[in-house]
Amino acid sequence: MKSYLYYLQIIFISVFILPETIFGQQNDSDLAKASQNPVADMYSLPFQNNTIYGNDPHNRPQNILNIQPVIPVNLTGKLNLINRLIAPVITQPSSVEDASSTGMGDLSLTAWLSPAEAKKIIYGIGPVFQIPVASEPEFGSGEFGIGPSVVALTIIDRWVAGIVVNNVWTFGSVKENKFLFQYFVNYNLPKAWYVVSGPIMTANWNADLKQRWVVPVGAGVGKVFRIGKLPVNINGQVFKNVIKPDGVGDWQSRIQLQFIFPKA
Repeated sequence: MKSYLYYLQIIFISVFILPETIFGQQNDSDLAKASQNPVADMYSLPFQNNTIYGNDPHNRPQNILNIQPVIPVNLTGKLNLINRLIAPVITQPSSVEDASSTGMGDLSLTAWLSPAEAKKIIYGIGPVFQIPVASEPEFGSGEFGIGPSVVALTIIDRWVAGIVVNNVWTFGSVKENKFLFQYFVNYNLPKAWYVVSGPIMTANWNADLKQRWVVPVGAGVGKVFRIGKLPVNINGQVFKNVIKPDGVGDWQSRIQLQFIFPKA
């Protein structure tokens, strides 16, 4: 059996030695821009925590921690496949008592085909899949789903701006039909700081018109720094829900911690 010292050595090498060998002396400001590009040709592991405050009937928060690794695959010299998996861990307030429960939601897997050579408009097109693994019905429908997904962005000097759009249909008894639209605007500052606005708007097409949309508006700040030689991107944002269904809170926040693994 290997000793604890062996595993500590592996962790030390992974965090402090390998990153310097792999990443070299890449500029943190350049890494900040790359981390803002959903189809960048680099590995990353974001942990994105979203909280909606003051939900009815007991004024409790709903919390969703999205664990969303990004794995790029070079298909040819001109084409990449950018795979993004989202595994949500959901803390859901009860509708009948002043309590909450936590479980796993359905997985989401997006596979964008994206040109390897960056142009003025960077884009990716591909399918999005819903994989039914929800631990309880309150955390997801537990149905398989599929739909189209598109990402497009541009990088101009200090600006990185774009959109992510998808729609998922499921095929079980619930037959979900849900839409997601996210715009993101980043302005990069000196020393790898940046200002960001990236609200996620959603629609449930099966709901009544007045209960269909969640539309947040807001912004925040972020920075790329290093743990040893490992680049890490952190940002926080606050949003006001200007359109929302009955019972959903007025405010939400997002904190994201992203470990970055650029290719050599």
